[in-house]
Amino acid sequence: MTTYVYGIASSSHPALPEGMEGIGKPACPVRILKSGELAAIVSDSPEDLKPKRRDLLAHQNVLSEAGAAGSVLPMRFGSLAPDDETVTSVLGERADHYLERLRTLDGKVEYNVKASHHEQAVLHQVLAENPELRAMVEANQRQGGGTHEQKLQLGEMVTSNVRAREQSDAVEVRRALESAAEAVADGPESSGWLANVSFLVNRKSAEGFLAAVEELRSTQPHLDLRVHGPLPPYSFVDPGPAKPAE
Repeated sequence: MTTYVYGIASSSHPALPEGMEGIGKPACPVRILKSGELAAIVSDSPEDLKPKRRDLLAHQNVLSEAGAAGSVLPMRFGSLAPDDETVTSVLGERADHYLERLRTLDGKVEYNVKASHHEQAVLHQVLAENPELRAMVEANQRQGGGTHEQKLQLGEMVTSNVRAREQSDAVEVRRALESAAEAVADGPESSGWLANVSFLVNRKSAEGFLAAVEELRSTQPHLDLRVHGPLPPYSFVDPGPAKPAE
């Protein structure tokens, strides 16, 4: 049966969650596979594995249980291996890499920050910073909105300036927060966000990172910042043997 991989830890980890319930319905028991200095937290995988809320939460709960007592390299949801033997084989082959990652990520958590614009606030800011554009808006208003061509021209200029501001603000979000983190990883681009960035933060200095987020909010009120965390450091782990489920 296909083996589902939750994470990788040291074989000397003090509290690996063997026997707890994992993904699936009925839930598959979690077990531990060891190879030398490493251990993989695994279970069987249902044939119809999909990212359902129940299974996403089960995946997270297993990692939370394991991570509460020691460093764990978290695998993303849907990480599969053909069988147990493949998992232990890869643990042996990539032992140096995984042990280095465990040392690097020990005591670290991930905070994901997504940023977008408050629409009206950024429009006011763009107009305040661009006298030519502001003059065009005021002239159009005096003319009852202007001609169709003038409206098109004004709309294109506003869009261009807002996009430029999105690019500069994406740089600013990263610059303002990276000094409070130990590593930074860009997330996938999305039309809904001007920035999607993950930060690796020492658990002991998390308050300082969150304070930096609040400072950014206060100095850049046109930004809508969404912070998710603390999370297992998914964005800073090479997943190694696993492949995503279809």
